[in-house]
Amino acid sequence: MAISVSEPDPGTNQPLVLMFGGTFDPVHNGHLRSALELTQVLPVRAVHLIPCQIPPHRDQPGASAEQRLAMLQLAVKNEPLLQADDRELKRPGPSWSVDTLSSLRQQYGAEQPLAMVLGWDAFMGLPDWSRNEELLDLAHLIVLTRPGQMSDASEALCGLLENHELKPGEQLNAVPFGRILRLSLPSAMQVSATYIRRLLGQQASARYLLPDAVIEFIRSHRLYQ
Repeated sequence: MAISVSEPDPGTNQPLVLMFGGTFDPVHNGHLRSALELTQVLPVRAVHLIPCQIPPHRDQPGASAEQRLAMLQLAVKNEPLLQADDRELKRPGPSWSVDTLSSLRQQYGAEQPLAMVLGWDAFMGLPDWSRNEELLDLAHLIVLTRPGQMSDASEALCGLLENHELKPGEQLNAVPFGRILRLSLPSAMQVSATYIRRLLGQQASARYLLPDAVIEFIRSHRLYQ
C-alpha cells in the first residue's frame, strides 16, 4: 500500500511532544532509558508513555491494563518529562496508533510539533498498519535504530524515507508533523520484556532490568509466575 502525506505548514520551533506506546508488560529499564535519552538529544516538552489496551499486532499482555499502568506510574513518578498516559486504556477496542495521535493532536493543537516513537522492526511493518496514510498527517515519526538493524525496507517505505526523512541541518520541531527521523540513542539498551517475564516465571532475579519499585509491585501482586 502506498503511503502519502500532505505538506505541513512551518511551525514555531516549540519543543516536541512525543508518543511512546507499547504494552509495557512490564515496563523495563530499556523503555525508560530510551524515553529519558530522547529528552536529552531532542528538545522535548513531554513524553507520553502510553500502554495499549488491546495490542493489534501482539499477544495479549500477561498483566492487566490497570497493573501495567500502575507499574508505569511507579517507574516515571520522579521524571517530570515522562508521563504515564492512560488514554488507550480508556478506549474500547484495539489500540490503533492513528487514534492515539489524533487524540494528542486534539489535546495540543495544530501547531504543536508531535512525534511518534517506534522501533525499526515496527517501522518495517508500517504499510500494514491501520490507516497508515494518516500517520504523517498527524505527527513526525522517530524511528529508533541499532547498529546492524537496517534491514531492507519495502518500496513504499523507501519512497517514504526519500520524501520525508529529515535532511541535514533541519530541525524536527520546525514543523508540526510530516518528517521522519532515524535515530540511534547513546545507550541502545537491549532489554526484552519477554526475557524478563521468562526470568520471573523461573523465579530468577530481574534486578537491574526493572526499577526496584516495579519489581516490588510484581512481587506483591504475584505477576508473571
